[in-house]
Amino acid sequence: MAVAIVRKVSGLLRPLSVSLCSRAPGLCQRPAFSQLPSLVSPATAANRAPLWAAVYAPTRYSILQRASALIPSLIQQPSRSLTYYSLKKGKRKSVKSVTERFLRLHCGLWLRRKAGYKKKLWKKKPARKKRLREHVFCNKTQSKLLDKMTTSFWKRRNWYVNDPYLKYHDRVNL
Repeated sequence: MAVAIVRKVSGLLRPLSVSLCSRAPGLCQRPAFSQLPSLVSPATAANRAPLWAAVYAPTRYSILQRASALIPSLIQQPSRSLTYYSLKKGKRKSVKSVTERFLRLHCGLWLRRKAGYKKKLWKKKPARKKRLREHVFCNKTQSKLLDKMTTSFWKRRNWYVNDPYLKYHDRVNL
């Protein structure tokens, strides 16, 4: 019974290992020193079997390690790259990509462009291109996260000349 299960499992894992070797050849290559040198006779190697087995054993990978090479998003955790304490002054720093991609209104709402507004425009219809050019508000969860990723400098009120967002900075007549 156990032998039949082992055969079935190895039959399932064999295609996985073949596809793994084709995508990540570094995992499947044995090091050059894993082969017994030709200068050592078989009798000498038999006497030193525990040492050879310990030092030159081929590396074995678990199923999770094999599958993680195929799907890196399972292992990699998302990071916000937020600096809590800078090296020079010990202050919190804003994430540059947030200040470049989003606009914060004084009422606390964040504006952003729609995703994909500059990707593969050649195959999008004009109506879809127009929808993608629009600016949309971030939801409450996204706004709280963006507030955490910026310092108070970006949360202060700015008075720009001919500001197109002037009527949106304060939420009135709700």
